[in-house]
Amino acid sequence: MNPILFIYAKGGPPLEYALPKIAAHGEVHVLALAPLPRSTEATWRPWCASVTSARPQEGTELVGLICAHAARVEAAAVLTLSEYAVVAVAHACLRLGLAGAGEQVVAARDKRLMRQVWRDAGVPVPGFAEIHAAQDIARAFETLTPPLLLKAAWSAGSTAHLTVRTEQEAERGWKTGRSVMEASSGQGYAELHRADEGVSDFLLEEIVTGDATDWFDGPDWGDYVSVEGIVADGVYHPLCITGRMPTIPPFTERASITPAALPEALQRRIEDVSRTAVDALGLGTCATHTEIKLGAGGAMWLIETAARFGGVMTTCQAEAVFGLDMIGMLVRQLLGARVAYPARMLTEGAGAAGSLVVLAADSAGRPWPHLPRWDFAAVDWSSLLSEGSRITLVDELSLPAGTVMPAYEEAGGANAMAAVCFVTAASGPVLLADCGRIVASLPHELAAARPTSRSAS
Repeated sequence: MNPILFIYAKGGPPLEYALPKIAAHGEVHVLALAPLPRSTEATWRPWCASVTSARPQEGTELVGLICAHAARVEAAAVLTLSEYAVVAVAHACLRLGLAGAGEQVVAARDKRLMRQVWRDAGVPVPGFAEIHAAQDIARAFETLTPPLLLKAAWSAGSTAHLTVRTEQEAERGWKTGRSVMEASSGQGYAELHRADEGVSDFLLEEIVTGDATDWFDGPDWGDYVSVEGIVADGVYHPLCITGRMPTIPPFTERASITPAALPEALQRRIEDVSRTAVDALGLGTCATHTEIKLGAGGAMWLIETAARFGGVMTTCQAEAVFGLDMIGMLVRQLLGARVAYPARMLTEGAGAAGSLVVLAADSAGRPWPHLPRWDFAAVDWSSLLSEGSRITLVDELSLPAGTVMPAYEEAGGANAMAAVCFVTAASGPVLLADCGRIVASLPHELAAARPTSRSAS
């Protein structure tokens, strides 16, 4: 079988789901740039031909490390599913002469460069300004209309995002944001190709007014979606759309839901704007996860594109609903094998699947007044789910039972995640309602419920 080098870093789908998909097409050798998840090792380790852990490196040293390991195992393909490793892996593939995201990969990582490329290509983006030093904040408030969103240029998961209304708030927020990025780096959630990137590099952008009411068939959907896809030798293949629950302040995600309950004509409009955005980035061969804000009257703005699949269980959702093995498709493409892409993005599937992020905050983003201990088995899930719906805990992405729930803070974003649950239901609207009940009831359930099984229906 073809040797495949998989670069592990924080983020992305859990190994227990991803590694079997990769191993179906080759002999998997893992190079770990972060501590591997030991709680699920018995599940993912059998799929590996070898596992090597490496000390932290950056820049050309990191690229050299990846290239040396690829040569050692005679890798026919090198890939990662982590946001923080895509740049290093792309540079390594260029050096090795293997298929990869290509020279323009930084445009799908650095939010400042991404917006510059899109603005020049006529892709709709909010007004923005780069923040490198304190004086940049004053200049930004001269040209942009507050309130503004302060965000780290190299972050993921809404980490170090803050809403600011004045220069003074922005200056304080920039200090807070840098502290959050430094703390995230210590936990392994930071850019690996350049360790110094992302701590001080921020941007301010205008907050566009989202409005989901003109888009969705039914209430309570969030006002942005993501398009999951693959770029194959420079040709973009959008595959499906993922919807959302409404975010909580500033823009922290609670749940992603596949499929999005959108009429096909509107899905095709989203497909077209995602194609324009991804094409403008000039990527080679990689996964893509493109987020788009939806507004009144059919307005759209690009939030960002990543040169990797969506995080948590997005790939599993696409497989459950549309039958798309997106990880397997990407591996085959990287190996130069034939891949049968849909002629057009898929818009109708079977049932619905979603990833619910457990945070200690209510639907408005207000932190829970008391922090109970997290325990999936202590919740009566049957009382919260619709008939036929099911929920399972994603062990690799969850804290151990008995851990006190992390406090939710705006700047921390997804850093406060206690767990991820995978939920299935008869339809997107049913799953959305299930997630709403869970969010509303979970603090009380954790405080008072009796133990049940790990999988409920």
